[in-house]
Amino acid sequence: MPTVAELLLARRGDTETALLFEDVRISWAEHVQTSAKWAAHLESMLDDGIPPHVGVLLDNVPEFSYVLGAAALGGLVAVGLNSTRPGPAIVDDARRTDCRIVLTDSAHRHLVDGAVGIEVVDVESAQWRDRVAEAAPDLPHVLPDASELLMLVFTSGTGGEPKAVRCTQSKVAVPGAMLADRFRLGRTDTVYVSMPLFHSNAIMAGWAVAVAAGSNLTLRRTFSASGFLGDIRKFGATYANYVGTPLTYVLATPQRPDDADNPLRIAYGNEATPGAAEQFSARFGVHVVDGFGSSEGGISIARTPDTPAAALGPLPSGVRILDDRGTVCPAAVFDSSGVVLNAKDAVGELVSVDGPGMFCGYYRNAEADADRMREGMYFSGDLAYADADGYAYFAGRSSGWMRIAGENLGTAPIDRILMRHKDIRSACVFGVPCDGPGEQIMAAIVAPESVMNEFDEFLDAQVDLGVRAYPTLVRVCTELPHTATHKILARELQRQRWNTSDPVWWSPSPGAPFCRLRERDRQQLEDSVGAEHVRR
Repeated sequence: MPTVAELLLARRGDTETALLFEDVRISWAEHVQTSAKWAAHLESMLDDGIPPHVGVLLDNVPEFSYVLGAAALGGLVAVGLNSTRPGPAIVDDARRTDCRIVLTDSAHRHLVDGAVGIEVVDVESAQWRDRVAEAAPDLPHVLPDASELLMLVFTSGTGGEPKAVRCTQSKVAVPGAMLADRFRLGRTDTVYVSMPLFHSNAIMAGWAVAVAAGSNLTLRRTFSASGFLGDIRKFGATYANYVGTPLTYVLATPQRPDDADNPLRIAYGNEATPGAAEQFSARFGVHVVDGFGSSEGGISIARTPDTPAAALGPLPSGVRILDDRGTVCPAAVFDSSGVVLNAKDAVGELVSVDGPGMFCGYYRNAEADADRMREGMYFSGDLAYADADGYAYFAGRSSGWMRIAGENLGTAPIDRILMRHKDIRSACVFGVPCDGPGEQIMAAIVAPESVMNEFDEFLDAQVDLGVRAYPTLVRVCTELPHTATHKILARELQRQRWNTSDPVWWSPSPGAPFCRLRERDRQQLEDSVGAEHVRR
């Protein structure tokens, strides 16, 4: 299997293609040389006998790319720190991944200054630049093994406290080389990366793709919907990666008649908002490929040309949908309207029965490893069902099951239905307490509040929306809380439920009109669910 070190060393004489950042151009040859200098200097700063882990608290700037190169060439481990987390949480992340050094800049230094036992280095400082310039570049004479640890990447935290995922040389290099080959990218292409480099999507579906293809690599500090198309044109980008909702944000920018006049050929990512991929493709003239995967890498599902619009793609060989007894779930049975009639039996967890796939474990988290790997199988924590032809449909996270009228319901199918409304830009469904056993369904939508005037009629018109899947409460938002990797934080919405300054609407029964919740109604809801739910 290829390693990142091999991919980078193949670029060491390349003066034609480059890293492009704002108005700076850094050839790959310069990049490899600088990465080797960084590796040499960082090694001199680390003590023997401790893990050579270096925290990286930076936006998408060239220095982040140098650290990745230094890790590949110098045997270091880069630890991507999420700059959107509070300072104490970032310091805790650095400590539990054994970072003795954190590389940062003036924009982020205040988040980690004063951390006991951690040396904080400002990579913008003259002192750092002088020391790196003086270092003798030391390119490896013996290439690292494919299984050697390269990076620790934290999960997005949508299902709880972020966990550090082990990313080896091959775990990063293999998808980079695969995507470069799949989309026939080469030296005349430019890869545009605006997703945060501390996350696996930007590393494996962006940075590594450019290195493997020998393409130009364009970095943007942070994602900007309004700046996206301008960047694509300015840098001549032909490939871009995404994760979560960025396509939706770009679609929300004012439409122009020349939107399709751009060089972008491929947008590759996962978890696009339902319908966004098709709309983005039509508006900007881009081939959008939306896949399914996670930071752990245990299971990935790729769409095929004949995949139904709402499906993830065909179940790969060795991947099954299992119930809580470990039995393969039967295929979903649909009525003439598309309602899944046997959801109780058909929905289960996506499991790789052939082993861990690209999952290399979490860092020093045996309990989390044991939860993922059981009896030689990888349990993803993702719910799904499959049709009779073997196409898989996402049904939500196993932590997000809703217990409605004695039946487990997944959230994702309802999300997809709500997104059919032409005025709803984003939607998230979750369970909230009710007066009695189980839960009731609540939805948070990004839309004008006027949609609620006829929302009951819209729901009634969705022939594949089962009666039990009707939302009882709807929160109308200007935006939804999300992680730095643009994944919606359903658990935060669930925590807040109706206790929000956003307008909340309520319907007493499926098909009944919605009315706006008043303050006394909110209090009655709180009183009805009991103190144990209020503290949840």
